[in-house]
This record gives sequence, C-alpha cells and structure tokens, in this order.
Amino acid sequence: MDQSQTITRVTGQTTIHTGNPMAISQEISYRLERLILDGGLAPGQKIPSERQLAARLRVSRAIIREALHELQGRGVIETRHGKGSFVASLVPETGEFEEQSPLMQLYEGHPRTLYDLLEVREQLEGQAAFLAAQRATSLDRHRITKAFRALEDTDPLSNAKPDHGFHQAIVEASHNPVLVHLLSGLKSMMLLTVHAAVANLNPREEMRKTIVRQHRQLYDAIMNCKPAAAQKVATAHVRFVSDALKDMEQQGSKVIRAQLMPNGRNPDQSGIDFGRHSP
Repeated sequence: MDQSQTITRVTGQTTIHTGNPMAISQEISYRLERLILDGGLAPGQKIPSERQLAARLRVSRAIIREALHELQGRGVIETRHGKGSFVASLVPETGEFEEQSPLMQLYEGHPRTLYDLLEVREQLEGQAAFLAAQRATSLDRHRITKAFRALEDTDPLSNAKPDHGFHQAIVEASHNPVLVHLLSGLKSMMLLTVHAAVANLNPREEMRKTIVRQHRQLYDAIMNCKPAAAQKVATAHVRFVSDALKDMEQQGSKVIRAQLMPNGRNPDQSGIDFGRHSP
C-alpha cells in the first residue's frame, strides 16, 4: 500500500471537523490505531509524513504532530531520527503482555478488539480442554475441581476471577508448555474478556444459566476423560459469550468493557475499571 492509499484509509469518507485542536488530534490518532488494528499499517511500516497527513486531512501540522505524539506516548508508534514514524511492535520483546503494552493500549481504546480476544480464547481454550481431558493427572483433577467449586460458591455477579481461575486450571492440565505460556502471557487481556462476560451476561438470568450449564458440562467432560466433548463445550462456551455480546450491541445495548487502570489497580484492587462502554 503506497502513502496516498494509506492516507485515504486513515481519512475514509468522514471530514475531520475543525474546533478543539485536542479533540481533532485524538480523532486522528484513533483512526491511525484503527488502521493498525485492521492491518492497513503493519508493525515496522512507515507512517505517512506530517506534511502528507496534514495536507490530506486539511489540518495543521501541529495537530498531526500532537496526534503522533499521543501514539508515541502509548508505544503504538516509534519515531526514528531522520527517518520518520513507524508502527511499533505490538508485542513486547520480553514476550510478556504487560498491562501498559501497546497491545493493551489498543485493546482499551477499540471495542472490536474484545471480539478478537474472544476468537483467540475460543481456539486456544478449546485445544486446552481437549488435551486436559486426555492428560490431566490426579493432582490436575484436584486443582480443576477446587477451581470449579470456588466458581460455584462465588456470587455470579462478581465471579470473574474464579471464572478465569477455572479456565486457567484446565489450561495448566493440558501439559503443553507452549499453550500454557501463551495463555499465561495473555492473562491480563483474557481476564478482561471474562470481566466483560460477567458484567454484561451474568445479570441476565437466562444467559447466566447457560454459562453455568456450560461450565458444568466442561468440568464433567474433563473429569470423564472425554476430549472431543470437552473441546466442543469449551469452544461453544466462548462462542456463546461472543455472540451474546454482539447481539446486545446490535440491539442497542451498551456493552460494559473492563479497562485496566493506568497503575494496574482500581479501588477494589482488581486492576479493572468498568467505566468504559462501547460506542
């Protein structure tokens, strides 16, 4: 994609409205982030110059500079002296998905990424359940049972951590170190999807009953050493959550999205803030 095509992807068909310079720069930075999420700008790819963006968007270079500065501050882009601005790697070099990594920054600002995460959960947790049903030791079964009992004993309106703990116990019972590492590295992000399900679906009785039933079916399939059944239930469970949240949005409901606070903690010490909604 050449620079003119990239600029067109940034602007779309919407006019950048004049007014508050801060609001304009935020709108531009948001669109650039969307372009990165959609694959229009890949990690390592150069971003159009300030002059090109300013001319196309019909705003001052100062506003473009402020938008790029915002993205640089969040680690989404990096500036190379004498060469321009480039899309940064979204994944830290350490392989850990820290709370303030570029990937987490993009997640918190763009509602669609909730469903990207659920897609990943569906595939990885389905495989983890399959392997756990095959490989779980007596100690693994004890841990899964303990986690399941904790989930059952917790108020369904505030059981995000026990919910995640149950799924994590299953992942660890897969005895696939790569799979365990991947999902452990994504822990903060995956926990956000669980919080979204708990906050939006559990208050609705029929949805809550479905989720409780799916958890029980998943537990039974693993305890009874039924890999195919465990995989089927695990994938169906995550798909149900994703489809239910999408249906809520399509019906005009606002989906509560958990958000990590800047220091990773909120007053209840969970590190999650439920103040953000999807637009």
